[in-house]
Amino acid sequence: MRPVTQTSQWPVPPDSVRYVVPSPVLRTLSAHPLTRDLYPLAFGHYRKAAGHHMHREHHRDNLLIYCTDGQAYLSIEDEPVTVTAGDLLLLPAGVSHRYTANPDNPWTIHWVHYTGPLAADFHRHMGFDDDVRVRHLGRQPRLLVDFNGLLAVRQTGFRTGGLVHVANRLRQLLAAVPLNADDANQEQHPDLDLIHNFMRENLDKRIALEQLAELADLSPAHFATRYRLMTGESPIQHFIHLKVERACQLLDTTGLSFLEIAARLGYDDNYYFSRLFKKVMGQSPRDYRHLSHH
Repeated sequence: MRPVTQTSQWPVPPDSVRYVVPSPVLRTLSAHPLTRDLYPLAFGHYRKAAGHHMHREHHRDNLLIYCTDGQAYLSIEDEPVTVTAGDLLLLPAGVSHRYTANPDNPWTIHWVHYTGPLAADFHRHMGFDDDVRVRHLGRQPRLLVDFNGLLAVRQTGFRTGGLVHVANRLRQLLAAVPLNADDANQEQHPDLDLIHNFMRENLDKRIALEQLAELADLSPAHFATRYRLMTGESPIQHFIHLKVERACQLLDTTGLSFLEIAARLGYDDNYYFSRLFKKVMGQSPRDYRHLSHH
């Protein structure tokens, strides 16, 4: 299906920007190996968007909106939501919606329409699902930098090279959303430095999820969910990766047998740790040591 952009027809004032990628360029992006999996259709920045409103009954692309000021009233499949400063809003393809800027306090937003086979995977990565359409991130300077990076393509004459760059800036923006956390909300955002230091100090032991959750003052299930949202992996998986990283260092710099290395890293069963090592590194400890010495 040919990519179609469904931007609003709100008249853009002088202090706002709307950039729409031309249809011929979209066809190029949809086929280009570096962009076809995820690419922007349009993006912009609306400041104090008085009168901004939209109704899409059949939404064909994906729309991500970051509100930095003001308010808007939103209905997603007939469910009312008020969007305020610090909210990140996702309107995925296929979801009917309407929104209207608060007449007395209109929202200021950065936004991007996009499409591609990877969109749904990025939505899950960002923490959105059928029940979560709005996430409150607070003021996030890094997120603003990423949105403004999309607008760097202006005045390049719709060159394909510039838009390939922007498509990959879009990937960067979506990938970084879990890292753009509200530092003031400690329950939602565990102290990763504290947790990772504890892991590094205990590489010779086997630690349980419950111990890490206790450090974060969260239940194990809540901690595991928060940690994965922030890092993209489970806490125990990261701890195993640290152990394998240390094993590689010992294989490179000592003559210790792998049995001794496994014992130093808290494993009585070196065959079990060898399987973990191979799963992470893609090769056995013996092959790793042989290759690292040649």
